[in-house]
Amino acid sequence: MKEAILVVSFGTSYPETLEKNIAAIEGDIGRLFPNLPLRRAFTSGMILRRWASRGVEMDDVPAALRKLEAEGVVRVILQPTHIMNGDEYDKLTAQAQPFTGQMELRMGTPLLTELEDYQAVAEALQTSIAPPAEDEAVVFMGHGTEHYANPAYLQMEYLLHDLGWKRAFFGTVEGYPGTDEVMRRLAEHPEVKKVRLYPFMVVAGDHAQNDMAGPEPDSWKNRMEQAGYQVEPVLRGLGEYPAIRAIFADHAKRAAEG
Repeated sequence: MKEAILVVSFGTSYPETLEKNIAAIEGDIGRLFPNLPLRRAFTSGMILRRWASRGVEMDDVPAALRKLEAEGVVRVILQPTHIMNGDEYDKLTAQAQPFTGQMELRMGTPLLTELEDYQAVAEALQTSIAPPAEDEAVVFMGHGTEHYANPAYLQMEYLLHDLGWKRAFFGTVEGYPGTDEVMRRLAEHPEVKKVRLYPFMVVAGDHAQNDMAGPEPDSWKNRMEQAGYQVEPVLRGLGEYPAIRAIFADHAKRAAEG
């Protein structure tokens, strides 16, 4: 049986971020399956168009699967690097569905799917970054969505609190909680004087560099500094943490095992 691995990401238009995060995840997954070809696909039409404008062809899911089918591949381990079972994962499954008659698709799951995933991610964060000091808070910026999967961020915050990080907070760019809610949570802890900002996204792309740490007055960094906090943005995507990459790789392994 001819098999292959297809790693599907939302995507990024930053070449350096692509290598540090998405390619790093793909590399860890590939090392679990050294004898199988590994291919890449993006789900973001906007990102695909940006690469096309530079003369670089990147595949979406249907294009990648058509190429694999033409090569005689009949079994594909399809592993997303999406954070949650939200809009982009729904798009992925919808785009892959027409190929189920021609090939066997073993679908891996996003980073946050089962309770054990949340626990593994919480432990990965706690081993990958320094705990907040007594006068410090750690704030994670997620993308956010109107999809019903959005409460995943709140579950992550609650779990970190249960594990002892009482001053770890999650906010989102396009969902709930937003910046206002994060600012209110910080104000509830008068001992907090410093804030470390981290993107809770696979890559530290536009949202991290602009909405989180950018020069605009309404960026998270500037809003917090205006409120009197000493702010340290950390422009590091989740894909740069080996412990997070290991979770994606484990999901691919479980998908392959059925």
